[in-house]
Amino acid sequence: MKYHYWNVRRPGSPAIRQRLEQAGLAPLCATVLSARGIEDPEEAARFLSSGPERFHDPFLLHDMDRAVERVNRAIKNGETIAVYGDYDVDGITSTCLLTEALTLLGGTVVSYIPDRTEEGYGLNPGAIRCLTEQGVTLIITVDCGITAADEVEYARSLGADVVVTDHHHCKHKLPAAAAVVNPRRPDCTYPFPELAGVGVALKLAQALFPPEQRPEVFRRFGELAAIGTVADVMRLTDENRVLVRQGLELLGQTRRPGLRALLREAGLEPGSAPTAVTIGYGLAPRLNAAGRMEQAMLALELLLTRDQDRGEELAQALCALNRERQAIELEIFEQCIHMLEEDPDLSAPAIVLAGEGWHQGVVGIVASRLAEKYSCPAFMICLEQGRGKGSCRSFGGFSLFGALERCAGLLEGYGGHEMAAGFTILEENIPQLAQRLRELVSAYTGGQPMEASIDVDAEVEHCGLLTTPQVDALSTLEPFGTGNPKPVLLLRSAAVVSCCDVGGGRHLKMRVRRDGMMLDAIFFSANAAACGVSAGDRLDLVFHPQINEFRGSRTVQLQICDLRPAPTRSQLERELFRRLREGEELSRWEAGLLLPSRKDFARLWRFLERTCAEGRTDAGPSLLKQAARRPDGRYAYGRTLVCLHVMEDRGLLRLEQSRLCLEHPEQKVDLEQAELMRRLRVFLDEE
Repeated sequence: MKYHYWNVRRPGSPAIRQRLEQAGLAPLCATVLSARGIEDPEEAARFLSSGPERFHDPFLLHDMDRAVERVNRAIKNGETIAVYGDYDVDGITSTCLLTEALTLLGGTVVSYIPDRTEEGYGLNPGAIRCLTEQGVTLIITVDCGITAADEVEYARSLGADVVVTDHHHCKHKLPAAAAVVNPRRPDCTYPFPELAGVGVALKLAQALFPPEQRPEVFRRFGELAAIGTVADVMRLTDENRVLVRQGLELLGQTRRPGLRALLREAGLEPGSAPTAVTIGYGLAPRLNAAGRMEQAMLALELLLTRDQDRGEELAQALCALNRERQAIELEIFEQCIHMLEEDPDLSAPAIVLAGEGWHQGVVGIVASRLAEKYSCPAFMICLEQGRGKGSCRSFGGFSLFGALERCAGLLEGYGGHEMAAGFTILEENIPQLAQRLRELVSAYTGGQPMEASIDVDAEVEHCGLLTTPQVDALSTLEPFGTGNPKPVLLLRSAAVVSCCDVGGGRHLKMRVRRDGMMLDAIFFSANAAACGVSAGDRLDLVFHPQINEFRGSRTVQLQICDLRPAPTRSQLERELFRRLREGEELSRWEAGLLLPSRKDFARLWRFLERTCAEGRTDAGPSLLKQAARRPDGRYAYGRTLVCLHVMEDRGLLRLEQSRLCLEHPEQKVDLEQAELMRRLRVFLDEE
């Protein structure tokens, strides 16, 4: 098993699903949305809508009016404006977007992205001094600046104003800038605080143009906003969902030659529509590689260039940098694994590792891999001359920004999000930091180890739901990402008809059968030996439903997320009966396994009368096994247990010192009024 826990969401009731279907949703879509808490057609329509009316007014952002006034004054007076970005994809797309927007407005603009290794994240005095020496009198930060109070003061002392646009968490003191535009600032009432840095930059660009031109501004820059939003792993709900959905359509017909070339290099087939996965696994790693390898300006140039040949050249250069990044990342990852194997205590309850010579640009990815492998937050620190630069990644919902806030006395600086953050520290403070971080994680988990888990949207009650049209219809829920993940389904007790390793033994391919249907399944990065799977096994499968296209044929395929041996029918029914007794929710399919018919009650009553007449009244496992045996030779333990409990509840039998005694009440007994029967009917929506 890849995941320790499978968290199956409580299913929406059949009545709710029916309402959603009557409103035009496909049954599989209705099943997923209802499980995610969307219960009425109007709410579903709001979630699925992606029209321009879903965009919020940029002037709802605090200080947007001040930012627009200062930028317009700079353009009118012919001032030189610097757009100061960051070296990740969000920062690079933000820089490109605002550079082009200001240029369209007639501004004199220079772009600046700091060197990751030499300068680090955010505003720095050296860059500010360099820009002011070039005549810059207004610096606009994108995707950075919210914690740069001292640097903003320094810029003012050199005669330059600063407009901060950012989306990272704020500290207690905001910079004394000409404007601070950040949906996360405490006094900002903007309806959606989850914008990426590029989303905030887009809002500033739209605010600088007349309202009637804002749709055209989006058409120019929506693809950049989509790329930065997905790459920065922002929540794809509300405004972000609309922004990314429309931005992906623009990306599919982009006029930027560098982006077209990069899409080809990333493997997007001609004529195929890009998705959030195209960005997350195709474009983002290649654009990020430039910043990680200290060449962020190459990625910026790729987005800005209008020359086809230069676009091709830059796309190939970014792919080469990405391959170099992967090699360095693997080397550092293997070093870390060796360190953790040598001293297992370093991996619990948080990983805090420091090393000389580590590449600052790739340790964040290594931290992500370590967090996933060891199921705990990971903090990686690159040491150089007594100082450390750290990158960290979260696990299990632990807030990194909150943790770094509580360790601020040990740090020289920090910033970021709940899930990803960075910091600087003196080497001598690292042992104290490690101890404090482990204490915070331990307090967060209550001293218990973190366990990998996966959220499952719904259980497939019948494989008839897994048809090509139904799976196709799930595309209406896209784009998928944080806050709107790709649907995950559960299929219980699927029989393995055949299985084999593919991809050089790296992946497991299977054919499984349930409900009389055959389905193909693929489990990436796992093989039959590692999973202990062979033909004839019965498995519970957690999977993404998808369409596999091969030689013009389109079929449903299960992309496996995890699997485990299915319990026997007896084990499953006993477990379901326990859950029913303890008041837990059951799915419609599970309730159907337990609900007895009148024939079941009658058959059991005749059996009990016969056994009691024969003096066999010991209420032990042997009696239960005999009672559960059906005429066809199969066993119905779950229904038999329900029958026995209902008969006892309604006064038809009693247990005295583990011996069974039948009662014969004078009046007719209504078995349907028993509590268990009523609850099962509710689960089946038959009451």
